[in-house]
Amino acid sequence: MSLKHSYTLIAPFYDAAIARATQAARARSLSALPEQGGRVLLAGVGTGLDLPHLPPQHRYIGLDLNQAMLRRALPRAGHVDFIPVQGDAQRLPFADSSFDSAVLHLILAVVPQPADCFAEIERVLKPGGQVLVFDKFLRHGQPAILRRLVNPLVRRVATRLDVVFEELLSEGSSLVLEHDQSALAGGWFRMIRLRKL
Repeated sequence: MSLKHSYTLIAPFYDAAIARATQAARARSLSALPEQGGRVLLAGVGTGLDLPHLPPQHRYIGLDLNQAMLRRALPRAGHVDFIPVQGDAQRLPFADSSFDSAVLHLILAVVPQPADCFAEIERVLKPGGQVLVFDKFLRHGQPAILRRLVNPLVRRVATRLDVVFEELLSEGSSLVLEHDQSALAGGWFRMIRLRKL
């Protein structure tokens, strides 16, 4: 089953499954957006659970692979300048250096090739721009035997359980780590802030 197809099936239940559990962490992460207005990419915007927490001074592009998710996001965008775009976060349909900030909430552990997504975010971000990440990651060297055992099945339906953020960051990136904080589930979920050199 493709990611696009599985998330079409998941879309009606997505909010009920994760909205309440992630609400506070999303708000904390998004509070780090700059005060000065700019162009912000919401990569993997999903059903728009981030939208109520966004400050109004920015222009937002919400990208998602799935039209069903984007349809659910639109009603949440009333107070912000928001344009939905259907597209693949691993092959962004945007020019180099075209965003001031990027938000990657629960997307790096969803896409089949998180390194490609990470590289694309780096490409479209302006120098000095920031990336806000909220997702679940294994720590480098962490055994997490159960997560690794169920990962081949779960990744085909909804999400990966084996992404190590430090490995993404080490692949020749011009993104530097500014902040890394445990968010949920005993540190499995993390809030990360990066800056492009």
